[in-house]
Amino acid sequence: MKKDTHPDYHMIDVKLTDGTIYKMKSTWGKEGDTMTLDIDPTVHPAWTGGGARLTDSGGRVSKFKKKYEGLGF
Repeated sequence: MKKDTHPDYHMIDVKLTDGTIYKMKSTWGKEGDTMTLDIDPTVHPAWTGGGARLTDSGGRVSKFKKKYEGLGF
């Protein structure tokens, strides 16, 4: 295998929004660095099941629904 073709894979700390810290391997930063997340599985609606809203920008959603209303959407 060629030398210096792969990034350094090392242990870092990942801090979630609630303050929980997990140790994991990464190529980000340097050994022992802390990555602080703004969004994580404890707060993101994709993981928490929070309601998603459809924003109708310029009537696009309405136009789509009208165009395909006979197909059961």
